[in-house]
Amino acid sequence: MCAGKEPIRLEAWPLRAANDNMKPRPTIVAVSGFSSNVGKTTLVCELLRQLPGWEAIKLTRGHYRSCGRDPAGCCVSDLIREEPVIRSGREANYQTGKDTARFWDAGAANVHWVIVKDDQVAQGITEALERVEADGVIVEGNSFLEYVSADLTIMCARAEGGTIKSSARRALAKSDFLYLSTLDAEPEIAKEKFEVFRRSLNVPLDFTALPIITRENLSYLLRQIYRPPGTGRTRAAKTSTDATQIEEVRTYF
Repeated sequence: MCAGKEPIRLEAWPLRAANDNMKPRPTIVAVSGFSSNVGKTTLVCELLRQLPGWEAIKLTRGHYRSCGRDPAGCCVSDLIREEPVIRSGREANYQTGKDTARFWDAGAANVHWVIVKDDQVAQGITEALERVEADGVIVEGNSFLEYVSADLTIMCARAEGGTIKSSARRALAKSDFLYLSTLDAEPEIAKEKFEVFRRSLNVPLDFTALPIITRENLSYLLRQIYRPPGTGRTRAAKTSTDATQIEEVRTYF
């Protein structure tokens, strides 16, 4: 654990309101995914265990029953309102077996559950970030990256690849790492499987500038989060330094 080092600050962000002591925004680590069940929540929990004092945000997009979906298939249809719903604090969102409960159990200082319709994402995530009191927050979800620039963005996928949601395709262009959820597979085997999947895609996606990591590289990932001020990459400089970072991933261990 890199205790004592300052979290990275890569992007400018509006200051909080004056009645909130004008504190700058927290360091934001985004965890996105190709689709459901690709290990996003597991990775968030792994990071929270190593980042004491950090908070977490879970972004859930839902639909009214009138959208034509089976009401039972949209677990938040009853919670959708005309304004974003944000449930903060253990009493508001701890329910055994839910992702938010896993965040609490992993050691999050606070958890914010953002429940929105598609057109409420920007407002919901902005209001949730304003509630964060910690120096850093991990946000799980894809859609919010269309409105907020994260300091570090991690895209999760299974070694076998699978379906890639449209929101994941858009988030992929803003990602700093591709994290393979390997389950019981050895990291090198997982990467080989993913390469087979990549070559099979009908619509080519460029992964050449995206370092591919696994659970074995978590300590390296934490190094990026705790990189001292002034040494982090800005989003504008990302392309020119990708080759260097990929090589650093390869040689770190």
